[in-house]
Amino acid sequence: MFSTALLGWLGAALSMSLPWPQVYRSCIQGRTGGLSATACWLGLAMPVGWITYGLLAGETVQVVTNTVNGAAGLGVLAVVLWRRGELRTVRKLLITASSAAGVLAAVVVSVAVAALTDATGDHVAGVLGLILAGTSFVSAIPQPLSLLRDRTQDLSGLSPLRWRLAAGACASWMTYGLTTGQTAVWLSAVVGLTSALIVCSILFLAGRTAPVREAAPVARGVAAVARPARVVRPAAVHAAVTASAATGVTATLVRPGPARVVRAAAAVSRSARPVSGAGVAPARVPRPARPAAARTARGIARVATA
Repeated sequence: MFSTALLGWLGAALSMSLPWPQVYRSCIQGRTGGLSATACWLGLAMPVGWITYGLLAGETVQVVTNTVNGAAGLGVLAVVLWRRGELRTVRKLLITASSAAGVLAAVVVSVAVAALTDATGDHVAGVLGLILAGTSFVSAIPQPLSLLRDRTQDLSGLSPLRWRLAAGACASWMTYGLTTGQTAVWLSAVVGLTSALIVCSILFLAGRTAPVREAAPVARGVAAVARPARVVRPAAVHAAVTASAATGVTATLVRPGPARVVRAAAAVSRSARPVSGAGVAPARVPRPARPAAARTARGIARVATA
């Protein structure tokens, strides 16, 4: 008898500790990738059902365990709905929360039957336990099914430690239920154990086969050579060179450095001083131009006529 009670409290301790790694990952770190919304809804509704079962059957261990788990499930569900806005639409809520609504409806009916009829608490608890055990099949399906249907999805929101603890807790509850003859307890634990083992296997395989990005291979004996940058001649320089070739006038090209700002064309002096002398054509002698405010970065062609 003592060993059986100890086994029950061991399962309770594991059950109370298993949701908190997931709470830390989702509520503190804000990582919800890979979590099934249906499973999160059932993570709140199922503890409420088992609390009711414990109150009707006088199972204190069930009440304590599922009170803690229900609080953790509520926190995870709230964060998932907050961070994933597409799950708050009416259509999504009808799909994901329908199973949880069925569990809560069964709880309300059980409480009403126990309060308004002559049925004993143990009898009502037995019926409610069978309903919860059957619902365990539904609650255990969404999370593994979601992972099996899409093996490439983000799994960062799933806590491996949480599912390992779940496997241990379900194994303890299965043994406890078989020992005490509570069919609903051990049957529900078998379903939960199967689900936990599937999720643990998927997370283990995903961790081992995570893709590693490698650099592209380089042929042996071939060194990587940087391709030289293409030099584009500015339009003004090209026009000056073309005009020089057509008229025979020498063009002086000034190539400024990278940081040099060159005087704009409009700033070139327009004044010229004539040179006297027979048979000598007047020549333009440029005056020193005042510095201009705007300068270009590409350079400009200066043309001097002889």
